[in-house]
Order: sequence, then structure tokens, then C-alpha cells
Amino acid sequence: MLPPARPAPNAPAAPHRRGVVLTPGAGLSSARVAWRHSLRFRLAATYSLLALALIMLISLGVVTLLLSRMDQQFGDRLNDRADTLAEAFTTSGAGLGKTAGGANAYTMLIDGDGNVVAASPILRNFQKAPYPYGEQSRVNVGETSVRAVKRKAGAFGTLWVGLPEDDLIAARQSAASALLIALVFTPLILLLVGWWVGQRALSGLQGAANLADQIDPTRSLATLPLPAREDEVHRLLSAINRLMVRIEAGQAREKQLLGQIVHELGAPLTVLKASLRRAEERTDDPEVRRAALVADELTFTTQDLMQLARGQLELKLAWHYIPARTLQERLERLVPGTAFEGNWTGGILCDPDRLTQAIRNLLANARRAAGSEGRVELTLEERADDLTFTVRDSGPGLPPELGERIFDAFVSGSGSSGLGLSVARQIAVMHGGSLSGGNHPQGGAQFVLGIPSAALGDED
Repeated sequence: MLPPARPAPNAPAAPHRRGVVLTPGAGLSSARVAWRHSLRFRLAATYSLLALALIMLISLGVVTLLLSRMDQQFGDRLNDRADTLAEAFTTSGAGLGKTAGGANAYTMLIDGDGNVVAASPILRNFQKAPYPYGEQSRVNVGETSVRAVKRKAGAFGTLWVGLPEDDLIAARQSAASALLIALVFTPLILLLVGWWVGQRALSGLQGAANLADQIDPTRSLATLPLPAREDEVHRLLSAINRLMVRIEAGQAREKQLLGQIVHELGAPLTVLKASLRRAEERTDDPEVRRAALVADELTFTTQDLMQLARGQLELKLAWHYIPARTLQERLERLVPGTAFEGNWTGGILCDPDRLTQAIRNLLANARRAAGSEGRVELTLEERADDLTFTVRDSGPGLPPELGERIFDAFVSGSGSSGLGLSVARQIAVMHGGSLSGGNHPQGGAQFVLGIPSAALGDED
């Protein structure tokens, strides 16, 4: 004998309403989506990278051109100074420090032997000494970088003229610092601006996504409101609305077809069941009894099809308060050989026909999995707030690859129609309860159907 299985806790019923129906977790999807998967972020990042590349290219070109012009102007100043001083020596022989432009300049006069015969005050240390710089055009005088040129000074020899590059070097460093700062802060600023612009531009698309995320085609359909501006969002919502109209039309055709199938099967099955019952009473033939069970199976399949066709919104529950024993007697007749465990002395507030259909589907699946020699048990446990029906069998268990898909319509792991579990969960949810399933640690499958208990207060 299998030990009583511990019932699983009930899951809360999924809320729904007519019109646009909220699915579990609807409205939270945008919060759960990682920011890096957001269209706004991708647009902002793309915009930032393109703008950064463009700005950096333009800035680099402008700075390069500016520095080139500054360098050219510096060279022109140096050459003008050198030409002026050389001309002064050639024409007047005035000497350093006395000609125009010669005062406080970096200038030296070099004779034919390579010795400095005269120098400006700032270069007095080189006077009467060999010329130290050779053919270098850039030299360091103390801590000052100097760019220099040479000119012929007539009979005096060669004139060396230098000009400090401190200002030019400072301009280059400032330009490099500005580019570095722009490279660091511009991407962040562009990303923030792009994110803000993207959020403003895509606000309509985000609202449309939130509305579309709330649609549950299996329950009810309602068209989405269209924005006043006929842009891409308007066209997207219009396409979604047209799609929902086609889905609703298809669902209506499916329901009509299922209803016709159930109607066509119902009358012959009723006659067949009555005939088999009378034949069973007269002959007590095992084959007739087996045929009667098959007719019952077909009857419940048609009921499942009708439940699937109607759906939750169209089906009304007929609430009754019945003894648990009444439900037990119904199930004993429908699924013989079931072992009933737990406390069946209380009462149940439910739609007896629908609840019987749901639990019968669970028991029929369990019997099909366990086989004629296997064990199927149904345990009823009443707690303060809920009732739990635990169906357990001694079969091979549920296929692990199916998972929650076992509750989808027309998905079966045991060769059945695949409607029983889907309908059973639908009925459980309609009662404000839940249905869960899995494999028991000691073997076999286990399903737990929970509904609210009948412990009602005076107001209820």
C-alpha cells in the first residue's frame, strides 16, 4: 500500500477580467527585461557611438588644422626675425642687441671657424666658445625649448636665430587635454541624451508593448487603442488589431466546430450507454461491461471537448454545498478500483459536475498509467483555508521533458487525448484554486488539486 502523499500547497488563482486580460506577470515584463536588451538602450548606444565617432573625427581634424596653422605661423615669425636680423647685419653691421628685433632674442653670431663671437644677452654663456648645436633645428636652452634657423650675415659669418616654443607646446598640450576630456565625457553625455531622446521617441511603442503584453487570446480579445498620430506605432497597433480580429474569428470557428462535434456525438453516445447498461444488467457479460466503460470514456471526452470549446469566460459554475461522500460515490462509479484516503466526512462548496469531471480526469489518467493491476489512490485533506485532492498512482511517472506542458491541451504523455489535464486545471482555476503535478519521490505520478474550503463566515 502506498503511503499517503503530502499534498502540495495551493497556488493562488490567476486574476482575469473581460476585455484585455492580464496574464500572470503581465505589466512586469518591462521591469524584468534587462536594460541591455532595451531598444532604447540600443538606439542610444548606436547614436552615441556614431555621434562620438563623428565628433572625434571633426574635432581631431579641427585641432590638427589649428595646430598646423599655429606651427606655420610660428615658423613664419622665426624666419621673419632671422631675415630681419641677417639683413641688419649685412647692410649696417650694427651688431646684436642694437638692430631692430635683436634685443632679448635667442641669437648668436658664428664665425668661419665655428666659434660664437657674439650672442644675445640670454646666450652670453656661449660667447667665445665653439658653437654647440651643429645642424639641430630644435634645441633646449636651459628649460626652454627653442626652434632655430641660420642665415648668412655677410662678412660677419653665420647668424643663428632661435624662438622659444613654450607657447606652441602649451597650445598642443591644451588641445590634447581637451580631446581627452571630450573622449571621456562625451560618450556619457551622448548616451544620457540618446536615452532621454529614445525614451521620448519610443514612449508610444512602449505603451503599445505593455498593452499587447496584457492580451490573453485564450480568454478574451479586445482591440488596442490607436494613437492620434499615424506613425509606425499606429501601423503596428493596427496590425495587431487586425491579427486579433483574425484570431477571434478563428477561435469562433473552432468553438463552433467543437460544439457541432460534441452535439453529433452526444445523442448516439447517450443511446449507446443506455443500451449497454441494459445489456449488462441482463447478461453480466465482461465484454459488455468493458464496452460500457469505453462509452463512459467517450462521454467524458465529449465533455472535455465542450469545456475546451466554451472556455472559462463562457462557462458558469453552478455552486452547491455537497457532502464529500457524495463526490466519493460519484468517483467510485466512474473510476472503479480507486483507493480513497483522508477525511471524507466534511462538505465541499463547488460545482459538483465540474469538480467531478476534473478529479475523474485525474483518476482516469492515473488508472491508464498504473494499468489494471496498479494502484490509484485519492486523498482528501481539509485545512483552514483550502481542500486538497491528491491523486497518486504506481505507474512510471510523468515524462520529465514535458514539464508544465503536460497541462496544455492535446499534450499527452500516456496516449490519451491530451484534454484531461488541461480541462482539470481550467476547472480548478474557475473554482479559485490550482492544479499542480509532478513525480513522487517513491515513484509514480502525483497531482494535487486545491480549491478554497467551505469554512464560510456569516457574511459569505
